[in-house]
Amino acid sequence: MDEEYDVIVLGTGLTECILSGIMSVNGKKVARCKQLICDPSYIPDRVRKAGQVIRIICILSHPIKNTNDANSCQIIIPQNQVNRKSDIYVCMISYAHNVAAQGKYIAIASTTVETTDPEKEVEPALELLEPIDQKFVAISDLYEPIDDGCESQVFCSCSYDATTHFETTCNDIKDIYKRMAGTAFDFENMKRKQNDVFGEAEQ
Repeated sequence: MDEEYDVIVLGTGLTECILSGIMSVNGKKVARCKQLICDPSYIPDRVRKAGQVIRIICILSHPIKNTNDANSCQIIIPQNQVNRKSDIYVCMISYAHNVAAQGKYIAIASTTVETTDPEKEVEPALELLEPIDQKFVAISDLYEPIDDGCESQVFCSCSYDATTHFETTCNDIKDIYKRMAGTAFDFENMKRKQNDVFGEAEQ
C-alpha cells in the first residue's frame, strides 16, 4: 500500500460488525482484508480505560550509581518495598547505544498511577538517578479491548503498560495470535523449522 490508511471500515446490514477493510486518509480507497490488528487509538469505541501510567524520561551525565558504571541496565523496585500495589521500573540506555550524545545517559522511570500525585509515586526511582540534567514527564491512559475480536475480526492490542521488560506485551501478542489463528503459536515447531533451514542439531 502506498497511502496512509487510518479508518477501519465495517460491513453494513446483517454483517455490520464484520471487518471489511481500512480506508485511506482521503477517504477514497479501501484496502480489503479478512483480519486486522490495531492498537486502541484506531477503535476508541471498542476499548475501555484500564488505568494510567506515568513515564519520566531523564537525561543524565553519569551512569546510575551502584551499577558498576554500566552503560545500560534495568531496575525493578518491588511494590512491597515502597508500599505500593505496582512495581516501579527504571530502564537506562546510553551513548554506547547511539541514542544519546557522547557521555550522556537516558533513563526512563515508569509505574502504574495509583494516586492523584503520579510524580511523587516515581520518586523512589528518581532518587536513584540523581543528579538529573533534565526530565520530561508524560502521563498516558491505558486501554484494553472490550471484546476478543473473534466476531468482528478486528483484534486490538492493549496499551503499553509501565513494565520495561516487555513481558506483558509479548503475552498480549501471543494472546492475539491465539484468537486470530484459533490455536496457540507453536514455538517448538519454529525451532524445528530453523533446524531444517540452518542445519542445527536438536537440543
